[in-house]
Amino acid sequence: MCGRFELHSQPAAIALAFGLGHAPDLQARYNIAPMTDVPIVRVSAEGHRELVRVRWGLVPRWAKDPTIGARMINARGETLADKPSFQMPYRWHRCLLPADGFYEWQSKPPRAAGGDAARKQPMHIGMADGSLFGLAGLFERWRSEDGNVLDTCAIVTTEANALIAGIHDRMPLIIAPQDYERWLDPANADVADLIAPYPAAAMACRPVSFRVNSVRNDDAALLDRAEQAAVDTATEDAPNIPEQESLF
Repeated sequence: MCGRFELHSQPAAIALAFGLGHAPDLQARYNIAPMTDVPIVRVSAEGHRELVRVRWGLVPRWAKDPTIGARMINARGETLADKPSFQMPYRWHRCLLPADGFYEWQSKPPRAAGGDAARKQPMHIGMADGSLFGLAGLFERWRSEDGNVLDTCAIVTTEANALIAGIHDRMPLIIAPQDYERWLDPANADVADLIAPYPAAAMACRPVSFRVNSVRNDDAALLDRAEQAAVDTATEDAPNIPEQESLF
């Protein structure tokens, strides 16, 4: 699954990597959480790539209540074509979420025999060369009865690769740069082969500070290795990120 990620690359680098016409107006964010606005890259009605902000937590257009989005931050890649919530966005509204890394929490052994279980260790996961990458996403537009519009998205997930399997059994679907065009093209329905774990050899992970557990913390120090980072002494547990939606 994917419940937190970060994006700190320079706007010009984001524009170059994702084929945008100009550098987007973005600030570095090191602890991006669900139900906040996130940047996505999509193909506009005019046929060019654009970066827009939408809320993370997909609300299907048929939903009566937009709060359903809190339970739909992820979309299981293997069943996109079967779930009513995701069928239409998968066919017509695919997008990419630029990212420099994402976070997952690894269970650790108990501190001592008979003691409390150790806190889960937050891990930062990204490319081995530190490069920017694109998370596969779906976006949707919801309208309330009084005409208010809400644009939302979900991050697609797939089975974990060998690097991540010891941390979690799922991982966000990462689209290789050479496949951006295929994934983003709404005229192309033949993208099922892209739903697969990204090669583990191209990725790296490291333990980071427990400070990432709180969304109040959003600074570059969150990326430091755990042994170098100033660990918060507060007893904040790993965030309670909802499991992937499977009801729709």
